[in-house]
Amino acid sequence: MRDNEILEKEEIFSKVLRAGRRTYFFDVRSTKANDYYVTITESKKFTEEDGSFHFKKHKIYLYKEDFISFKEILNEMTDFVLEQKGEEVISERHQKDFKKEYAENPSSYTNVEFDDF
Repeated sequence: MRDNEILEKEEIFSKVLRAGRRTYFFDVRSTKANDYYVTITESKKFTEEDGSFHFKKHKIYLYKEDFISFKEILNEMTDFVLEQKGEEVISERHQKDFKKEYAENPSSYTNVEFDDF
């Protein structure tokens, strides 16, 4: 069997989440013993100054014996973030055209001495 035929046999079910420069791939795969596990792959696109680009990928393997605990902790963490910070995304600092709201020139700052406190 060729390598790509083996890969096709291992992939059982897949979903893709595109999120800006990141893409998340969720794949159900089969072990040699014909049991299932999940892989979660983050692929992030990086653009070079010359216009070329490359991708960096990170992968997590998640096995059935860890599903319940993983899901419980993931739910707890996402619930915590939403309760603490809401659903509004505060990401302008990660945008290329973000401008800081304070002066860039240190000489424009007020000079404060420790004795002033």
